[in-house]
Amino acid sequence: MATSSDGALVQVVGLKKYFPITQGIVFQRKIADVKAVDGLDFSIQRGETLGLVGESGCGKSTTGRTVLQLYSPTAGQVVFQGKDLTKLHGEDLRKMRRNMQMIFQDPYASLNPRMTVGDIIGEPLEVHNIAKGKEKKERVQELLSIVGLNPYFVNRYPHEFSGGQRQRIGVARALAVNPAFIVCDEPISALDVSIQAQIINLLEELQEKFHLTYLFIAHDLSVVRHISDRIAVMYLGKIVELTDRNALYANPLHPYTKALLSAVPIPDPIIEEKRERIILVGDVPSPVNPPSGCRFHTRCPLAIDICKRVDPEFRDVGNNHWVACHVV
Repeated sequence: MATSSDGALVQVVGLKKYFPITQGIVFQRKIADVKAVDGLDFSIQRGETLGLVGESGCGKSTTGRTVLQLYSPTAGQVVFQGKDLTKLHGEDLRKMRRNMQMIFQDPYASLNPRMTVGDIIGEPLEVHNIAKGKEKKERVQELLSIVGLNPYFVNRYPHEFSGGQRQRIGVARALAVNPAFIVCDEPISALDVSIQAQIINLLEELQEKFHLTYLFIAHDLSVVRHISDRIAVMYLGKIVELTDRNALYANPLHPYTKALLSAVPIPDPIIEEKRERIILVGDVPSPVNPPSGCRFHTRCPLAIDICKRVDPEFRDVGNNHWVACHVV
């Protein structure tokens, strides 16, 4: 089990999510699976931020949605506040949803254009019977103030706001029910660089104020380093490295992590010039038919014979630094 589970708010064990590929018009039969998430083990301690990074299509967003049970997992457990969410259904799961929320990637697609801001933020309050009428309106105005928006914007529609303001509305909606855990699914990737820093700072302030726990999904390693306590690196449905953020940047062990970090620009021309860039050859294999053994062996500059045959064990190599690699 990756990282100790003592005091963990969220514990994920052997999590898998496969999407079936079917063929036929009338009688559909399954011909294959897209193995989007294929056996993840990690835990998130109360009050910490776990960053989840990797290139597009590696299964980061699917992981976040499966942890929150927006997708039903194919296999595995998600233990949240001592309860296995995969075993809960109907009303029991709905009650647990108060404690876990999501901030979506696209602030344009995640807000209903036909609802006012007041209705968007107020909807969770009504769904969970937290507030109605005047009390609801006051709570919505309070939430708008908390995320840095004018509380009198309650009757405006999403199209009247910029991308950064819309994402603040999305943050306010997630906060409405006082959750303990929030999945931030690339919350800044659709925003201008100048706005990104504001949203990151807002998330950090809210975490301190409300004692929140985050799973922060992104593909920008410099952003993840800034906000995260620990970082998990994902490749083709599996976590290949997981450790403290400073240890990951100072001493990356997995060849894929090294390649990712070598692509992050350093604002010092002398260091930048001496640094070795690692260019990966070939394309990312298909999650429908992933390679045997280590999934990274087809692109790995250090691959040896065992890498093609045996899937490496995800193990602790010391100081809670977890890595899945035969060569390390």
